[in-house]
Amino acid sequence: MFLHYIDLSWRSIKRTPVISFLMVFAIAIGIGLTMTSLSVYHMMSMDPIPHKSGAIFYPQLNIMDDGNEWHSSDNLPYQLTYQDAVNLYNADIPVPKSPSFRSGFSVHLNSPDVKPTMEPARLVNREFFTIFDRPFIYGAPWSLNSQDTHEYVVVISEKINNRLFAGKDSVGQHIYLDNNSYRIVGVTANWEHHVKYYDVNNGAFNSSEQLYIPFGIGALEEVTTWGNLNGWKHEALKNYQDLMQSEHVWLQFWVQLNTEEEKQQFANFLMTYMEDQREKGRFNREALEYKLRNVTEWLEYNSVVSEDNRILVGLSFMFLLVCVSNILGLLLAKFLKRAPEVGVRRALGASKRHIFAQHIVEVSVIGLAGGLLGIVIAQIGLWGIRVTNSYYDDLATMDVSMLLAAPLIALVASFLAGLYPAWLVCRTQPAIYLKSQ
Repeated sequence: MFLHYIDLSWRSIKRTPVISFLMVFAIAIGIGLTMTSLSVYHMMSMDPIPHKSGAIFYPQLNIMDDGNEWHSSDNLPYQLTYQDAVNLYNADIPVPKSPSFRSGFSVHLNSPDVKPTMEPARLVNREFFTIFDRPFIYGAPWSLNSQDTHEYVVVISEKINNRLFAGKDSVGQHIYLDNNSYRIVGVTANWEHHVKYYDVNNGAFNSSEQLYIPFGIGALEEVTTWGNLNGWKHEALKNYQDLMQSEHVWLQFWVQLNTEEEKQQFANFLMTYMEDQREKGRFNREALEYKLRNVTEWLEYNSVVSEDNRILVGLSFMFLLVCVSNILGLLLAKFLKRAPEVGVRRALGASKRHIFAQHIVEVSVIGLAGGLLGIVIAQIGLWGIRVTNSYYDDLATMDVSMLLAAPLIALVASFLAGLYPAWLVCRTQPAIYLKSQ
């Protein structure tokens, strides 16, 4: 019976090609616009590391004296001071943890054959790669001994490896970062993420860094940050040593806590650490405050997906509703025009249920066609976003879930539009049209 209804639907569509095309086009436009905004929103809001987002935490410490406030919703700085980041890392708690900050270097081979380029870099400790499950195509993170002895080693990205070494295994080779030679110990696969969740303070949707060097090199070479640096009181920063000992916040810190017990243990340590620092003259507050947020909580806290994004999605669905309203009018005209034919079928024994089902199937066929065409329009829209703004390169895409959602939304929209016209035509009284025949 279902195949028979589809055959009838196809015949009906062929009899009224113009009005059928208008309905398909209306759904396609509505779905195309809706899926464009919904796809970007979906990419922005999706969990960037779902298999362990609940086990990676970002600590925040309220470092200001009483009477001073921070420009955050809970009065906590978004980043840590250098001394706090180092102290937290050196704490005797056996869990993966790493401070980090963003910087950059000119990269070259000290050869006239290869032009130097400026590349963003991240200074981290070796645990950073474990915490964020960075895959390596060659080599591995530097050793603990290399880290402790401040050896000049570097992990490069696949992109740099392809440019400088034609994609070959470059582990053991040397590259120059500014004027210093670094030994390559590993090559990471390109890190594709929709949200740069490990450093939302410096651009939540920026590309990941291409170089990773040991955190300790930062103090030796006085590496400056390419990220945000903020303070809450006046401090004269005459040199790098002043910055490291200041109350300016400019570092990120992540810790992996796999169990609730580990989380509680680290939380207790944070409070003990703050009390200890207060005895040394810092954290002069009556009530000490800290926060431990996991990845999803951290993204929500930083409003990575803004209210504007949600409003845009809402507006696109409202536009789809307008399209559905237009389709409803077209369906009413089409189905009521067919009332005499339906009257004859009713007189020959067709039930209201069969008439209703036949018309719903026809509407669904139109909706499915509109949904498929809407995917094409959405792809054009996403391409336009990528071309006009490279910031959205990783966001303006449709994954499998969005590709499946498009025809589903189109079917639901067309079903809603067809409910009333189908119900109206199935109530046709046979006697009226038999007399007119």
